[in-house]
Amino acid sequence: MYHATKFGIEGFCEAVAQETAKYNIKVTIVEPGGARTEFRYGSAKVAKLTPEYDHVHGFLNMLDPSKGLAPGDPAKMASRIIESVDKPDTPLHMVLGSQALKATIERLEERVAAYKTQTETAASTDIKE
Repeated sequence: MYHATKFGIEGFCEAVAQETAKYNIKVTIVEPGGARTEFRYGSAKVAKLTPEYDHVHGFLNMLDPSKGLAPGDPAKMASRIIESVDKPDTPLHMVLGSQALKATIERLEERVAAYKTQTETAASTDIKE
């Protein structure tokens, strides 16, 4: 549900951005990567997992500082967000963190590749005149 909600909000924001652009109202979707915060490395609590949730150990590793620290600096992230308010060229999607940008680009490239395999099927539904 977490990711589905984020995906829905992204679509909503993109639609609002299109509708408000003619009024010079801009929308920015901030997409921060992992950051070194107390939430991640201290206050997050996870219940004892049952075997059905064995696949989420990657998430648990993310919460364990001994497995590597997140590269993001929360103060720098906050500064970039605040600075973006006064910039005329702030993008619709503002990805913060080099790991987050790399992962985002990789996922988009996978999606584009998957779409490109549909050329024949897509064309087969066109009206031929």
